[in-house]
Parts: sequence; structure tokens; C-alpha cells
Amino acid sequence: MTSKGSKTDGRRSGARWYTAVWRWHFYAGLFCIPFVIWLALTGTIYLWRPQLESWLDRPYDRLPVAGWTVTTNAGADADADADADADADADAEVGAAMRAVPGSSLRTYVLPDDPRQAVRVIVTANGIDTRVYVDPRSHAILKVIDEDERPLNVVMRLHGELLAGASGSYLVELAACWAIVMLLTGLYLWWPRGRNGLAGVLYPRLRGGRRVFWRDIHATVGIWVSVFALGLIVTGLPWATAWGTYLGEVRILTGTAQGPVDWTIGGRPATPDADAMPGPHAGHAGMAMDSTMRKSPVRPGELDRVIATVRPLRIAPPVLIAPPAHDDRVWTISSNAADRPLRLEVQVDGGTGRVLGHVDFADRHWIDRAIGYGIAVHEGALFGLANQLLGTLTALLLVLLAVSGAILWWRRRLPGLLGAPLPSTRPRFRVGLVAAIVTLGVCMPLFGASLLAVLAAEATVLRRIPATRRWLGLERATTSRQP
Repeated sequence: MTSKGSKTDGRRSGARWYTAVWRWHFYAGLFCIPFVIWLALTGTIYLWRPQLESWLDRPYDRLPVAGWTVTTNAGADADADADADADADADAEVGAAMRAVPGSSLRTYVLPDDPRQAVRVIVTANGIDTRVYVDPRSHAILKVIDEDERPLNVVMRLHGELLAGASGSYLVELAACWAIVMLLTGLYLWWPRGRNGLAGVLYPRLRGGRRVFWRDIHATVGIWVSVFALGLIVTGLPWATAWGTYLGEVRILTGTAQGPVDWTIGGRPATPDADAMPGPHAGHAGMAMDSTMRKSPVRPGELDRVIATVRPLRIAPPVLIAPPAHDDRVWTISSNAADRPLRLEVQVDGGTGRVLGHVDFADRHWIDRAIGYGIAVHEGALFGLANQLLGTLTALLLVLLAVSGAILWWRRRLPGLLGAPLPSTRPRFRVGLVAAIVTLGVCMPLFGASLLAVLAAEATVLRRIPATRRWLGLERATTSRQP
């Protein structure tokens, strides 16, 4: 039989834990709100990259082709003949692109999907990659643009590094880690405690006044979006500078590294040692091609020979053809398909046109495959339009979650105070909680380091300054308002 005193103690302990979790939720949310809104909006734009790039490139995808029309009755044979005609002078197309960017060398030849398309040739000079659009018949230059200045690449850098390089990537990753804390603590606060019915739990109450309305919007949107939001955050971490590098080091230590990865880390391609790559031509492998790699001069006729080998393979577009990085004349052909499970890589001898080896998605380590599926979902490419719509809905709900949280904070804060929930007595840190925090810190090192820094700053500085202690809400109080 439970005594009345033990029930009271249990309620007090529960209230202490609720307040403590609420405080961590508040601080994490206040830090994350601007980042959540920014990442959700830029991420939504990037989700629609295929459609946006198709719209931006439309002037270069329907060039007139003499003697060939869309309504031809020759079928697949006519398509093949037109493709062959378009590919027949690839050396001239590359030469025109290199003349458009003096002092450049071939970086990548993008295999056209259609004979009416302008050929995209990426050349590099002084460490800068430039995309040149070449008319395949006249070899006229239609457009020249730095790869980094392409609109969707700018959006990608805005999303992943705030246009601030490595420091921006660290800041975005830090916000992502604390957003996970915000979501997990939010789930704890949402859990119904003695509440009857689903109003305010799964859907908002509309007749309780503005305070109840915004509280319910925040709580119900949070529960519906949390799982998808956690998925978006976790699948985005492999790109982050600290986490991506950390994962790479762990994989080397555990012996699970198997060749290069096909995503960038901190905005730069991962370029592991050749010894870590599988196959006899390991030094040429890697779907993420590094623009700083030395390229051997392109010999006349080799590119046409490689294209003739690649065309029948029906590799998922866009197909990138990179010249040899060494003197053994091995060309690297890779699919850069947004749906990463469709990607593969082929090595072709430029002198003979013989296929020397290939790496399919299924050949990669299971960790790489799992991350590949996650990235495809993150970018809205795994299951087509439905994936894009689901990602967009998740991003918009995250914006609503952040805005409603900001409104709740602003409405409850007192003049002259930050508005943090005031602590009562400090709850005990049980073994399970400590283990959970340590696990999060190990899985997300940047979170662990920042948590230690915050706790150290609170213990050594913030609590010792009365005005700061009061403004931050670090002073104990006998009562505190509930959200």
C-alpha cells in the first residue's frame, strides 16, 4: 500500500523533472529557432532542385537539330543515330570549352541525355570549376558560369554552411544537434499526464483563448512532425564537417571503411587514400570527384571512345565522365543521379574502350548504402514527387513549430528577463538519464562538447553574476508557470 507521503513525494519529483526538462527544451529551442526556420526554407527550395534546374536550363535543352525532330518515326534507332552524331566530336566540344576559359583543363564531361541538349563541359583553372554550355553542332559557347555560382549550388551552401565555409558548417551542425535535444525534450513535455480526450494532444483546441491555441499548435504540430524532423536531421549529419569526419575516423578504427563515399563532408568531396579503395583501379574510384586532383592531358579520340563504350550501358543520368588522374589512361564514369541507389561507377581504358571495372550501389558497404538511402530521402529523391511533397510538408511544419514556440516565449516572458522557466529544486540525475546524455554526447560529439562548455560556463561564470543569473532564470523559485 502506498502512503500519502510517498505519492506527494512522487508528484514533487515528477514536477522537478518536468521543470528541468522544460528548461532544457526552452534553451535548446531559443538557440535553434532561427536555424530551424532558415534550414527549413532553404531545404524546401533544394528539395525541388530537379524541377528548378530544368526550368533554369530550359534555353539549353531544346536546341534545334537539323534533320531530326521530336516527331520522327525512326524510333530508338533514330535516337541512337542522333546521339552518335552529337557525341562524334566530343574533343571539339571540350576544346571549345577550354578556349572559353583560358588556361583550363577538362574536369568533367557531362554526357547529354538528348541530342537537342547543349553539352555541359566542366573545366577547371586555378582551383575554380566552371561549367561551359556548348552547342554540339556549331560548338558555339552558349553560357559560362562558375559551378559555385549556379543558383541551386548557392542554395546548397546557404543550407549547409550559411555561405561561411567550415565555420558555418560547424554552426549548422551544432544547431542540428541541439534541435534533436529540443525535439526529444518536447516529446517528454507533450506526453499526456492525466488528460482526458485527444484535444490539445493530437489536435489543437480552438476555443480556449490565444494562449491555449498557441500552446496546442506548438504541442500538436510537434508530435506530428517530430519523427520526420528527426529523420531529416539525422540523414543530414553525414554532410556536416565534424560529424562526417568523426564517422570517417570511427569507420577507419573499426575497419568498416570501404572505398570513398559519394557525398561531400563540410562542402568538400571526401578523398580517402587509394589504399582504402577496392579493386585494381582503386586510385581512380570515388563518385565524389575532387577538383584538386591532377588530370592527365586528354589524348585525341579517347573521349569519343569512352562515350561509345558508356552509351550502351544506360547509366542513370546525369553521367559524369572524368579524364585520367594518372598516366594509365583510365577514365572514370559515374552516375550523379539524385536517387543514390541508382548510382554506379565504371572505369574505362581510354586507349581501347574496354571496361576495366565497376562499382554498383549494392557493392558498397552496408553503412554507405544506409546513408545513401537516407540522403536520397533527405534530398527528396528516393520515391519521387511524394518524397518531395513529404519533405516540403515536414519543413513547413517545422517553421510553424518554431514560430509558435517563439510566440509562446514572447507572450510568457516578463520584462527584463529572458523568460526561461524558473527552477525549483534540482532533480537527481539517475543512471538512465546520465547514460542517455552520455550516449547522445558520444553519437554527436559537437553536442557533447557544447554541453560541457555550457555547464562549465554556468558553474563558473553565469551563476556568479547576480544580474546575469536573474536574467537567465538560474535562480530558484518556489513556483513557476507551466507552458
